[in-house]
Amino acid sequence: MMEALGAHAQAQADAFGHAVGDIWRSFSGLTLPQATVSELQGEYLKQATALWNGTVEALGATDGQAHKPVGDRRFAAKDWGAHPGAAYTAQMYLLNARTLLQMAESLQGDEKSKARVRFAVQQWVDAMSPSNFLALNPEAQRKALETRGESIAQGIQHLVHDLQQGHVSQTDESVFEVGRNVATTEGTVVYENEYFQLIEYKPLTAKVHQRPMLFVPPCINKFYILDLQPENSLIRYTVQQGHRTFVVSWRNPDESMADRTWDDYIEHAAIQAIRVVQEISGQPTIDTLGFCVGGTILSTALAVLAARGEQPAASVTLLTTFVDFSDTGILDVFVDEASVQLREMTLGEKAPGGPALLKGQELATTFSFLRPNDLVWNYVVGNYLKGETPPPFDLLYWNGDSTNLPGPFYCWYLRHTYLQDELKIPGKLTVCGEKIDLGKIEAPVFLYASREDHIVPWKGAYASTRVFKGKKRFVLGASGHIAGVINPPAANKRSHWVSDKLPASADDWFAGAKEQPGSWWTDWSRWLGPHAGPMVAAPKTPGNRKHKPIEPAPGRYVKAKA
Repeated sequence: MMEALGAHAQAQADAFGHAVGDIWRSFSGLTLPQATVSELQGEYLKQATALWNGTVEALGATDGQAHKPVGDRRFAAKDWGAHPGAAYTAQMYLLNARTLLQMAESLQGDEKSKARVRFAVQQWVDAMSPSNFLALNPEAQRKALETRGESIAQGIQHLVHDLQQGHVSQTDESVFEVGRNVATTEGTVVYENEYFQLIEYKPLTAKVHQRPMLFVPPCINKFYILDLQPENSLIRYTVQQGHRTFVVSWRNPDESMADRTWDDYIEHAAIQAIRVVQEISGQPTIDTLGFCVGGTILSTALAVLAARGEQPAASVTLLTTFVDFSDTGILDVFVDEASVQLREMTLGEKAPGGPALLKGQELATTFSFLRPNDLVWNYVVGNYLKGETPPPFDLLYWNGDSTNLPGPFYCWYLRHTYLQDELKIPGKLTVCGEKIDLGKIEAPVFLYASREDHIVPWKGAYASTRVFKGKKRFVLGASGHIAGVINPPAANKRSHWVSDKLPASADDWFAGAKEQPGSWWTDWSRWLGPHAGPMVAAPKTPGNRKHKPIEPAPGRYVKAKA
């Protein structure tokens, strides 16, 4: 019997050795030392044999006790632990996954190729979880029996619906409507062109700071991540603090905008928004905020204006923003010369069929697969195998409301930032006819990053402290790219780290930082107040004679679907 068990485990070890070998051989220059292979296979054989023996003992048990929990949240349901066969399947999967990932970590070669192998292996491992398959998922099988097949029928309906809409449903989208129960802060569209609408929000205080605030959100998403619900709206919070607040609402590009460039977005969107806010408020300097790609766009626009001898920003706030692209985390695996050239040939200005749009759903899918268990397979199991309708969640509704990008804009961004990391180099890039230098922006800068951010790793965001030359403050929040930013003080959740010193190393900064309970918003508000000028009577009407009200917020542009 033991010889058979040993042969079974040895066969498993050999099979997984061949599988990972096929993966790493597809990347030239990577090697896996034979000593490492032997060590991993030996350990694998030992653990596989122990699992098999434990399963045999569980099958022969007569005390009626349930099998031990598997120890992974994908297998947390009692069905996995109660059935020795299901428990063995799950535990063998976890052992196989660990072995594959250990092999990937042990590869020798250049770091980028190693990172790509790790990413590919992780994707494969997550996709092959037995929980993702009806034939191997005892929880889904039990539910099918209890509902007499209704859960399977409902799952098929969900699958057909998602195939028609083009993406996996992460929330009950029928519950939400932009302008009705998300993006509800009262305001007015006071300007629009083909790139954006400018929203001015109604003051909530009798007096406001003399200098207005302009928000530039990312153009790869809808702006209302900053205005989901009244209780978690950064826009509403800013208005409540007495700031006359304006927000850029990007147009969702259609084919008529497929040829627009990075320069177009800087000149006719970011710079134009600054001009309009100056004209409406009558203030030569304004406070500014950019979020993610919006922060990169805002920084570029202010550098163009600095090259023209203008300093319109009294302050700059950058939330989870890259301007130094030397550490882009997992996104680096998608970017190399060949991949950028492919985009340029298919989407860019020199594409044989002319410029084309990058469809929003493609970007959304890419970002979801950065966290596949949470944002993909979790919903595959719930929606399709169990026939469950995902609960309503405003953030995930926003996450599924994707936007397109003009091909030339996207290609310029890929090449000059992620690939060549030129934005931080003084005088390297020419934008809107100007040699730009971010160090020439004279405004004080507030830099925020999220500690668990997988899109803008916090150390990559910290590198901005070396690019800007004026006064700077860096604050690190808990959680990820979105949840870390959208963290209202009233919720009293999470924490943030602060320090008045800015050493060269991000690790040194963190070592000297102090953790503070709750939201970073209050720290930002205290920092922003002195830059916003004295308090004056709040305006009674939005816009001015030149820029008259067009329609109520949130406006038409944000409602356009990709």
